[in-house]
Amino acid sequence: MSDTKVFRIWIKATPEKIWEALTDPEWNKRYGYGTPQTYDLQKGGQYQAVASPEMKDYAKAHGFEMADIVVEGEVLEADAPRRLVQTWKMLMDPGTAAEPYTTLTWDIEDSGPGVCRVTITHELTGAPAHAAMVQGNPDAGAEGGGGWAWVLSDLKSLLETGSILAGK
Repeated sequence: MSDTKVFRIWIKATPEKIWEALTDPEWNKRYGYGTPQTYDLQKGGQYQAVASPEMKDYAKAHGFEMADIVVEGEVLEADAPRRLVQTWKMLMDPGTAAEPYTTLTWDIEDSGPGVCRVTITHELTGAPAHAAMVQGNPDAGAEGGGGWAWVLSDLKSLLETGSILAGK
């Protein structure tokens, strides 16, 4: 099994709009897992994803506490609107919190008039719990999420239609 996972999707949007949706917490809290994410978009800058109220409510209903910061990392490269490289570590689960930081790369490339190819490359060496989480749950109807494929699909839906897959 590879320590690198690659996920790709084509989105009918400009690179600038996709970049904004990735890096602006007013946008990125609207899709995927609904966690506002903040970036200090300079080398060495901080990245954080904050637990949403829905995540905290879910955790409480299932008998555990959810940390305020659920994912953290550091910006390694920010070349707006084309490339973002960062470290990434999920803190909300003891299994992933015990693993090393991983490296996450977002590439945004023009693919045709008004269409961009968005690729996530996630280097997961020494992080099998992270690898399982980002791969997503193989059961389409199961609780627990669809990993990066889900996030990309939700981002595409939001940018192209104005609504997300789950229809929140």
